[in-house]
Amino acid sequence: PEPDPTREKLNLLNKRRDQLVAIRQQEKTRRAEIADADIIAGLDAHISWISTEIMQIEAAIRDLVKASAELAEAEALLRSAPGIGEVGAAILTGLLPELGHRSAKQIAMLAGLAPVNQDSGTRRGQRAICGGRRRVRQALYMAAVVTLRTRSPLKAFYDRLRNAGKPPKVALIALARKILVILNAMVKSNTPFKA
Repeated sequence: PEPDPTREKLNLLNKRRDQLVAIRQQEKTRRAEIADADIIAGLDAHISWISTEIMQIEAAIRDLVKASAELAEAEALLRSAPGIGEVGAAILTGLLPELGHRSAKQIAMLAGLAPVNQDSGTRRGQRAICGGRRRVRQALYMAAVVTLRTRSPLKAFYDRLRNAGKPPKVALIALARKILVILNAMVKSNTPFKA
């Protein structure tokens, strides 16, 4: 799709939020390794400042989404699905404008959640996910993890895969892809999630 200035702004705000969250985590790790009270006080002040900045950016994201009828509608639709929260909806809305306009296979490839054959000549390798939009894949992975704490049919899907002998990570990636395919169908038909 053609670049949309509102989505571009949303992507910049999401990117800045991600950067600040990463910096805050680094500072928390440093704090756990230090025993000096003066340095700990400085780190605590920095962590507090970063947390305030994150809250301000999240408020700016909410305001931007509310100001655009298209983004507000898309976010409300996405958030009706289990595992998709405010951050996940903002990331999917900003970084995956193709949602609802592509086939399930194409959208999974765009997100990097489609298994790709690792074949060469007569050698048949194991299929693995690769490429795609990394931040979208991370958001969907976290949505899959959150979904495991619910009683939705999606958790039952994960449990079936685990009972069939699939490793936990493989089952989580399959669940993330299933969530993406469901979201794609929801946006295409403009229908909220139904259990």
